[in-house]
Amino acid sequence: MDKQRILVLDDDPVIGLSCKRILGAEGYVVSTATRGEEAIKRLSNEEFDLFISDIRLPDIYGIEVLQEAKIIQPKTDVVIITGYPTLEDAKEAIRLGAFEYIEKPFTPDFMINVAKKVFDKRGWILRKAFIYQFRNYITPLTEMDAKTIYYKEGTWARPLRDGSWEIGFDVRHWFLSGQLLYIDLFKDMPLLSSGKPFARLLTGDGQIRELKAPMSGTIKETNEKVNDTICSLARDYLSEGWLLWLVRVMPVISVSD
Repeated sequence: MDKQRILVLDDDPVIGLSCKRILGAEGYVVSTATRGEEAIKRLSNEEFDLFISDIRLPDIYGIEVLQEAKIIQPKTDVVIITGYPTLEDAKEAIRLGAFEYIEKPFTPDFMINVAKKVFDKRGWILRKAFIYQFRNYITPLTEMDAKTIYYKEGTWARPLRDGSWEIGFDVRHWFLSGQLLYIDLFKDMPLLSSGKPFARLLTGDGQIRELKAPMSGTIKETNEKVNDTICSLARDYLSEGWLLWLVRVMPVISVSD
């Protein structure tokens, strides 16, 4: 069986060399480019199974490179990496056919498992060592009890021992329809208001859906790794019940009806 070929585009040569070292050690054949035009030329002359591209490049916007890549090699999977994530870029990347949209920095294990997720079309099973690094950002289904309150579109809230509440959503609500792709938590929001939006998610059909808070409260903590965690979860491996918490708050008033 031929080794799978990967092209990595990043204007930082350290990123390219790191990906080459990490993925090369897993048996992939990895090539690198530092400019968008260079990557487009490589894609025009060579076949690749996976194209990993940064967005901010010195000569051309990464979204334009993605668009060209899908025209030149429509069967090649594309993963977008960026140190400056925005919901607009995520939406456009997915609309143009990107397989994933992930934030920098990432660990070697994270990149390895993203590649495996791309190449295993029959469903990717996470290694325990990999998922362990996201243990603080996942709420096991087994921890949900009679005190848990289920709200709209998979959103839930549950009390914690210190008197605060954890608010999140059931990943299966979106994964089962193949829709969940990216979460945009509203920044610099000190308070949640019951029934008001506190986050947006990008769905597989290119739409933006608002998640509404099931209760009011003062935000104590925000899940900054929510999108890394989403990328780590397999869409075909849902039986465990993937629940992600988004914010932890001190309640102000009672939970909505």
